[in-house]
Amino acid sequence: MSTVTDTKTEKKIEVGVSVACGYPEYPEITLKRLLDLGVKHVEIFLNTHSETKPEYVRELKKMMDDYGCTCKSVHPFTAAIDTYMLYTPYERRIQDYLDYHRRYFEAMDILGAEYLILHGNQDKGPDEVVIEGYRRLNSVAKEYGKTVLQENVYRCTTGALEQLVAMKKALGDEVSFVLDTKQAIRRGYDPYDFIKELSPNIKHIHYSDHNSQSTCTLPGKGDIDTPRFIQALKAVGFSGSIMLELYRSSFGTFEELVEAMKYVQNIVNSL
Repeated sequence: MSTVTDTKTEKKIEVGVSVACGYPEYPEITLKRLLDLGVKHVEIFLNTHSETKPEYVRELKKMMDDYGCTCKSVHPFTAAIDTYMLYTPYERRIQDYLDYHRRYFEAMDILGAEYLILHGNQDKGPDEVVIEGYRRLNSVAKEYGKTVLQENVYRCTTGALEQLVAMKKALGDEVSFVLDTKQAIRRGYDPYDFIKELSPNIKHIHYSDHNSQSTCTLPGKGDIDTPRFIQALKAVGFSGSIMLELYRSSFGTFEELVEAMKYVQNIVNSL
């Protein structure tokens, strides 16, 4: 596990890779690839109902334990239906969705994960609807000692920095965020604006680089100044994980992906 410790504030940054980078390869296959290449910190993407079953999740946990790997976060496949299930006037549907998420929180207990990723609402509507949806889901998460992280997905209303700021204003310390650099770029934002406006509520990073040809490239292969980015995180006391999360089409070999992780790790260790 890569770490950097600030001797004044005792803050630690961990660097890892999301298993989502291998999609549509099965999570256990991608996980094994990453483990064999020395990755010690991951985010698990559960892609279908059967992958929430305890026996499957225990297999993933055993693989990680065998290699001394940790899991900080889980990304649920049901993010695709957040709009229909969570931000709706149909209360029974909301209740069913909240209950289904208990499967994720139980899986997270097995994995040792703390954070669940939430995409958000794709329909236009008042901020209050999105805020209440987050509040209710996070309330269930708290029963398990977990936290829901609202992501800035560009196609969702929560891709707008203004809505995330409204969430922070309304919920204060009760809301937490994951900043995805590629999603910010796709929405036309500078990722640094999110750091400025949402800290200290940013708990997790989905990291990738970008250039004039692509909004998602390997770190070190694009226009983001990674040392500056990490320094900006440290300046606001960030102490979470930086997870490389790229589409499979955005890199060549898994060796290249892990080299990019090491590039970020080396910068973290040097600052």
